[in-house]
Amino acid sequence: MKLIKLTAISAAVLASTAALAADPVIVVDDNDAVVYEAEPVAYQAAQPSYAYNSDAGIVRNTTGAVVGTTKTIFNTLTHPASVSAEAGTLGYGASLGFSVNDKTELQAGWAGGDAAELFGGDFDANDVNYDIDTDFSNPYLGVQLRPMANWFTMGAGIIVPDNEITATANAKDAGDNGYYPVDGARYFVGTPDAGQVDVARGDITEVGGVQADLEHRNKLAPYLTVGFRPNITNNFGVFGELGAAYLGKTTATVNANGANGALAEDQIKKELEDENYLEWMPIVKLGATYRF
Repeated sequence: MKLIKLTAISAAVLASTAALAADPVIVVDDNDAVVYEAEPVAYQAAQPSYAYNSDAGIVRNTTGAVVGTTKTIFNTLTHPASVSAEAGTLGYGASLGFSVNDKTELQAGWAGGDAAELFGGDFDANDVNYDIDTDFSNPYLGVQLRPMANWFTMGAGIIVPDNEITATANAKDAGDNGYYPVDGARYFVGTPDAGQVDVARGDITEVGGVQADLEHRNKLAPYLTVGFRPNITNNFGVFGELGAAYLGKTTATVNANGANGALAEDQIKKELEDENYLEWMPIVKLGATYRF
């Protein structure tokens, strides 16, 4: 009877200490003590990865979890959950949405084209009016959040702007008397009437037409938006967003033709760069979404 009891106790102790197999196990029964040496567990690099939960006393194979997570990420990125069409201040374009969960969606999109009219088509820099022509290209990556799991959204991301902006100056008055007011002086398009030119003020004649190419210095432009995305049916929805992107300061390349055009270029360049046209680009967009 004593032998059976001792054997049962020893088996139970050995089973509960399998994870610590390198340590000896001592079983005491009354005055007798028996020492058992546990068989060490060999480690093989080729075996699956295991994790030990000390609280629950459970050893789990984690290889499947890692592979499963990688597979989930791969499936998310290769199976978009939605496609959207949009129009707004970034231009006209489309985007793909990749659902992470019911509150989070990754977005990859592009918007561009001629959006000058969306900003009024012109702007003023120190009393000189400029007509604007644009050719926008704004690919972007972002995250769209539904913090309350309803139609309200918050977005953040990065735009990679490649926008061509051309500004053409409009002279005041007409003909040879037309001029550009630049830093207190007047830069005349042609040859003005006698007595109109004030050398002391810095007036310059025969400047000709003035055109400038504007380029924003940020190669990556962060943006933030808030908006709404109600669903109309199970598959179709609409959305609107408001926000801003920081494109940075501008660099102006000025070309003033005419006999004395080069004399005007540096000052016009300075005034255009001081204006920092669309340094903070407003984001206003409307669109529609189809969910798969």
